[in-house]
Amino acid sequence: MSKKSNTSKRYTAEFKRDAVALVYSSGKTVTEVARDIGVSAEGLRNWVNQDKTDRGQGPAGALTTAEREELVRLRRKVREMEQTIEVLGKATAFFANHKTK
Repeated sequence: MSKKSNTSKRYTAEFKRDAVALVYSSGKTVTEVARDIGVSAEGLRNWVNQDKTDRGQGPAGALTTAEREELVRLRRKVREMEQTIEVLGKATAFFANHKTK
């Protein structure tokens, strides 16, 4: 009996692009292509849906890949700024307490 690993496989952008192109050009279903190339059908379906969104054919309000990357970058920057503000606040309190003594 084989056990599937719970670890997620990472595929290159090129692999994903080629897999999506295969879905469009082969005339096969997403499930059939996924089986042929050895990826999960749900994963390939997500790649196809994201490709449609990137081409402007996705559902209203769906984020493109570029928008998702920007969102991740901005959230990281906000976290860093919040940490900086916290450190500066502690430093201000520290120096304010030492000035009054």
